[in-house]
Amino acid sequence: MNELYPEIEPFNDFLLDVGCQHQLYVEQCGNVNGQPVIFIHGGPGAGSSANDRRFFDPEKYHIILFDQRGCGRSTPYGSLADNTTVQLVADLEKIRNHLQLDKWHVFGGSWGSTLALVYAQTHAEQVLSLVLRGIFLGRVQDTEWTFAGGGGSRIFADYWQEYLATLPAAILSQHNHVKVAYDIMTGNDKDAAEKVAQAWANWEMRCCTLEPNDEFVSAATSDDSCWTLARHEAHYMVNKCFLTDNQILKNCDKIANIPTVLVHGRYDIVCPFDNAWLLHQQLPNSQLVISKTAGHASVEPETKHHLLNATNAMLELSHY
Repeated sequence: MNELYPEIEPFNDFLLDVGCQHQLYVEQCGNVNGQPVIFIHGGPGAGSSANDRRFFDPEKYHIILFDQRGCGRSTPYGSLADNTTVQLVADLEKIRNHLQLDKWHVFGGSWGSTLALVYAQTHAEQVLSLVLRGIFLGRVQDTEWTFAGGGGSRIFADYWQEYLATLPAAILSQHNHVKVAYDIMTGNDKDAAEKVAQAWANWEMRCCTLEPNDEFVSAATSDDSCWTLARHEAHYMVNKCFLTDNQILKNCDKIANIPTVLVHGRYDIVCPFDNAWLLHQQLPNSQLVISKTAGHASVEPETKHHLLNATNAMLELSHY
C-alpha cells in the first residue's frame, strides 16, 4: 500500500469543554460501529488535517481526530495557559468518555508519539494498540538536538543559520536558544514574535523530509500554522515537555503487553533514530519498522506505506 485511503468528511464534529476555558475540536469519520482509533497530531501545536483521516480503512475504523489545546480549531486559539502534558493526557480521557468508548487504538507521530506513550502508560487498560511514527522521547537531549544547536544544526548548517538570523546574537551568546526564541514569541512585540515563529517553523519543516519537499514545507508554515507550532513547541521545550527525567523509557513496563508498531525514518533529523531504537529495547514485544529511504515526515512514501500496513495489521492483533 502506497496511497492513503480516499478523502472523507467527518460525520460529526463538535467542541468539547475540557475546563480552564479550553474547548477542543473533535471530529469523527469512517464507520461509527468500527474499531475506534484516536489520531494524535504532532507539534505540539500542529493541529490535525484532512489527510490524517486517511491512514485508516474508513469501513473498518471509527476514526477520531482532535486538535490539542490552543491549536487548530480548538479555542482559545494560541493559548498556552493550562497547557501541559498531564492536561493533554486528561483531555484524551475526556474525549474517550464523552464518546462512550471502552477502549481504542492510539496512533501518534512525532510529539503525537510522545503524548500517545504517556497516555498509554497512564491508561494502559484503555489502549488496544499503539502505532507510533517518528518517535520523540521528550528528553532534554532530544530537544537540544533540533533546537539548541545540536546535531541537526550541523547537518543543515545553512538552514540553521537562517533561523539564527532572526534571534538577537548578543542574547544567544549567553542564553539557551529555545528560551530566547520563546521569550520573543510570547513577548509584546508581535512583529518580532511572528518573524521568529515563521523562522522556527521553516527550520523544522525543511529538516523533515529526506528529499526536499517545498509543498510540504509551505503547507506546514502558513502564518496560522507556524504561530501555534512554534509557540507551543517552545512552551513545551522550555518546560522539559512537562516530563520527569527519562520518564517514558522508565515506564515502559506499564505498556509491555500492548501491541505496538514503531515506524521511524532512518534519516530522521528532527527526531533521530535512536529515539525509536531505545524505545524498542524497552518494549521487546514491539515491532520496529525502519523506513530506509525517509526522514521524519509521515508523507514520505515508504513511511506512508509502513503506517498503512500497521493500521491494517492492528485490526487483527488487538483482540477488539
